[in-house]
Order: sequence, then structure tokens, then C-alpha cells
Amino acid sequence: MIFSRLLSRSSVCTAQRLYRVQPKGATLFRTVLTTSAQPANAFVSEKARKAVGYWLLTCCGFTFGTIVVGAITRITKSGLSMVDWHLFKEFPPLSYAQWEIEFEKYKQFPEYKLRNMNMSIEEFKKIWYMEYFHRMLGRNIGAVFVIPAAYFWYKKWFTTGMKKRGLLGWYMVKSGLQDETAQKYADPRVSHYRLAAHLGTAFVFYSLLLWTGLNTLFPPEKAPITPKMVLFRKLVHSTKGLIFLTALSGALVAGLEAGLVYNSFPKMADRWIPSDLFAQTPLWKNFFENSTTVQFDHRLFGELVFCAVSGCWLYGRRLPLNPRMRLALNCLMGVACVQVSLGIATLLFYVPKSLAVTHQAGALTLLSTALWLGHEMKLIRYVKK
Repeated sequence: MIFSRLLSRSSVCTAQRLYRVQPKGATLFRTVLTTSAQPANAFVSEKARKAVGYWLLTCCGFTFGTIVVGAITRITKSGLSMVDWHLFKEFPPLSYAQWEIEFEKYKQFPEYKLRNMNMSIEEFKKIWYMEYFHRMLGRNIGAVFVIPAAYFWYKKWFTTGMKKRGLLGWYMVKSGLQDETAQKYADPRVSHYRLAAHLGTAFVFYSLLLWTGLNTLFPPEKAPITPKMVLFRKLVHSTKGLIFLTALSGALVAGLEAGLVYNSFPKMADRWIPSDLFAQTPLWKNFFENSTTVQFDHRLFGELVFCAVSGCWLYGRRLPLNPRMRLALNCLMGVACVQVSLGIATLLFYVPKSLAVTHQAGALTLLSTALWLGHEMKLIRYVKK
């Protein structure tokens, strides 16, 4: 208790020494500088801190790979090939007779009756294995996340903040493991609402892992704090949110197969605003169930993201950024250019599988780069008097 009080007083004194008041009349804010050199938990060893950090980034890699495999699963229409769901009892059929039983189960569902009536058992095996691989990857994430997390928790290597993120992360993993329990669809494809929720959960889980991993292994470095730097930080975080929203709109596009409605750019069938943009009633349904509106919105979001990233890059070039900030900013601009090019190419070539998968991976890469830059700006903040 005495030690904790002394530590608390020392922290207060340190914060007071680092307080700088802006010139009178310039602004009604004070600049708070926090120490970035110390690790997230000062009571654990450097070895323990690195172990937690590398574990988090490993989970990031698994999640990134699973999202990409999920895109392949969706594009190859493999997601409904496995009609049963068992957490620990799913194994590939070992004989031709077992494959026939599995195939007969699949024939009872709308996807076969409406789309794949001419499918052979060999073709069925391909989509079954694709969905099986996707499920196994998701469950491996659960194991890779939970088992080390339990050990680190027991060893008290987590800070309070990391414990909260860990519980939220496990909730997301658990929801992902249960996402396929309801397999009775009236339509031969997964609901685009479910797809957006599933992908959004994966993106949030990935973002939490990456942010916490960066904070553990690479604490942000100090940089000059000025009103312009604070404004730049706000722009970066706003852009990050816009990128996430654009990714979710992409899930709606994929679920409705809206990428095949208009395959011209920049206009949509020689129109800037298509005639069937609000064809459905009530009006709100167009934004979620009208393929034309969903594609139009995704295009608009993509253009806004590119403009926002370009604005951040142009504004940030004039600021006294530290080397890591400047590197992250340049990477964000480069990834944004690649992602826009992939999106346009995917549209113009009628959504080929390879480009569609690469485009989704590009969305996650763009979000990762924005998270990196946002993390580097973590110490740039003002607190009101």
C-alpha cells in the first residue's frame, strides 16, 4: 500500500513536470505529455511484455488469414456446403459412402435445388473442403487466442485495459464459432446482414489485437504538440472510422452480389446517379437491400476514403512528424492508391475471384495502416482547463 501511494505521487509529479501551458490568448487548452518509453505494464519483465506482444500479433496474422479465406469461401459459394455444425465433431468423410451421405444432406437445402442441381460429388468435395478449411482456421484462432490468454492472465502479465480487451476478444471469438449454427436459409446464400455482422466482428477483433499489440511492442514516440498536430490526429481517427464503415458496406455489396449490377466507372450506365437508386419502398430499405443503392454507397464511401487519406497526407507533409509517423502516413497513402485501383479493376472486370479476394485483403491492409498511424498519434492530445 505504501509503495503504491509513493508510485502514485511520483506519477503525479512527473505529469506536473510535463505540463506545458500554451501561450495566453492562443488557445484554452493545455498540452499533456504522457511518457511513451514505459511499457504498458511496468511490473512485468521485458521478456513477458514481448511474449504478450508477439502473441497478439500472431493472433492478428491468423485473423487476417481467416478473413481472406472467408472471402474465398464466399466467392466460391462454399459457405453453405456443410449443413451440420459441431464444434468438436466435424471431420472430413473418409469413404465414398460417407461422402454420398454428406452430399445427400446438401441436396436437401435451397442452394443445391436452386443453383447446383447439376453438381457432381467431386465438385461438391471442393466447396466442402473450402468451407471446412475456413471453419478450422476460425477454431484455431480460438485456441491460439484463449490458451495463451489464460496463461498470461494467470501470470498477471495483463494490465486492466488488456483484460477488458481480452474479454471482449473472447466474446467475439465465441460469437464467430457460433455463427454458423443456423443453417436453414430460405435463399441459397447467406443473409447479407449476417455476412456484414460476421465480417464486422472479425474486423473489430483484428483491430483490437493490432492496436494492443502495437501498444505493447511499439509504444508511440513523442512528437511536437501543436494545434495543427491535434487537428491532424482528429483527421486520422476520422479517416480510420470511414475506412471501417467502407469495409462494412463492402460486405453488403458482397452479400447482395451488387458488384455485378453496374460494371462501369466512374458513371453507372452512363449516369452519375442511376435511375433505380430509390426503387424500393420504404426508402430506408434501399440502403440495405437495393443492389444499385448498395453499390452506389460503396463507391461513394471508397471515393471519400481516398479523398480523406489524400487530405491527411497533404496536410501531414507540412507538420513536424517523427520518422515513424511519417512512414505510417506515406504507407497509408500508398495502400489507399492500390486499394482504389483494385476496387475499380474488380468492378470493370466483372468481379473476378482473384481481384475480389485481393480487394478485401486490401481493405484490411488499409485499415491496419490507418490503425498504425492512429496509434503513433496517441500522445498528441489536449485536455481542457
